Amino acid sequence: MNLKLISFAVAAAFAVGNAGAQTVVKIGHVAPLTGSIAHLGKDNEAGAKLAIEDLNAKKIKIGGKEITFELVSEDDAADPKQGTAAAQKLVDAKVSGVIGHLNSGTTIPASKLYNDAGIAQISPSATNPKYTTQGFKTAFRVVAHDGQLGGTLGKLAVKEVKAKSIAIIDDRTAYGQGVADEFAKAVKAAGGKVIGREYTNDKATDFNAVLTKLKGAKPDLVFFGGMDAVAGPMLRQMKQLGIQAKFMGGDGICTAELAKLAGDSMGDGQVICAEAGGVTPDKVKDMEAFKTRFKAKFNADVQIYAPYVYDATMVMVSAMQKANSTDPKKYLPELAKANYNGVTGKIVFDPKGDIKDGALTLYTYKAGARELMRVVK
Repeated sequence: MNLKLISFAVAAAFAVGNAGAQTVVKIGHVAPLTGSIAHLGKDNEAGAKLAIEDLNAKKIKIGGKEITFELVSEDDAADPKQGTAAAQKLVDAKVSGVIGHLNSGTTIPASKLYNDAGIAQISPSATNPKYTTQGFKTAFRVVAHDGQLGGTLGKLAVKEVKAKSIAIIDDRTAYGQGVADEFAKAVKAAGGKVIGREYTNDKATDFNAVLTKLKGAKPDLVFFGGMDAVAGPMLRQMKQLGIQAKFMGGDGICTAELAKLAGDSMGDGQVICAEAGGVTPDKVKDMEAFKTRFKAKFNADVQIYAPYVYDATMVMVSAMQKANSTDPKKYLPELAKANYNGVTGKIVFDPKGDIKDGALTLYTYKAGARELMRVVK
């Protein structure tokens, strides 16, 4: 083979390899994969993995090329500093979009980095209203926010639970404080009485000082703004101190894991919580099918947000298909006007990036198992 032919062969091989590389589209995902709520982060990550697997099975073509989607997963440990470091990694990796973060406290600071880089971000679970009120055209969420969640629970506490004296504790995170503030507003608006407001942190395990202080005010309902890893031990210590109040919280405590973390300290019907999501009767069959597939693949039950991660990934890729481009600058306008029918229901965003008509699901616990009360909008 002469030199000219060798050069041509090398150039052709390089071109083919380069064309192949261009068909790989990276989708970022961030959640706490270590730490006290790693069970929730891994649940989210599994939802993303399932979506990527399904997308690749479809052999989607965008811009005339068959696309292979690759999940780039990062751990933020539910820590804001680690969250921004994870976000920068994804920006540097030139991902075409990000699904995450799980917590509001990591989602909000990370959102600025994605916005500055022009990368679309869809959170499947961050509920603090601030996330979508920063004016970022890159920020979206597929669940209801704290204004809806805390507001619904506050009204429920007064009007249906008939609580007369309500105590509030939050963990001072963006999520915990945000949902507790919204709950407090709704309690007051409904004519209820908040008899004490106390604080802890998201790593705490000892609540005796806080609970002893509240016990003197004799609350008949305690609201906790935080996550299940803190709520479980808090319920144990409430029982030890003889506090028999109802216990209420948002989606952070509304997990299958809560019953294990609380042990035998949780009475039947004592806990009422709301998940920032939920399916109407017409979507129950789809959700059950998803949960069955999820269990078969990962040998684990869905914790909370895996289906929302799945839908967030799917709606992002649907926007890419409509724009015929994986470039966020080109597909972001299509994402903003999405009208996608997912496992969790219809996904349509308002001008801020919040989901329209976001549903909430109310749960209680009986015999150590989470039990559906109802879906509200």
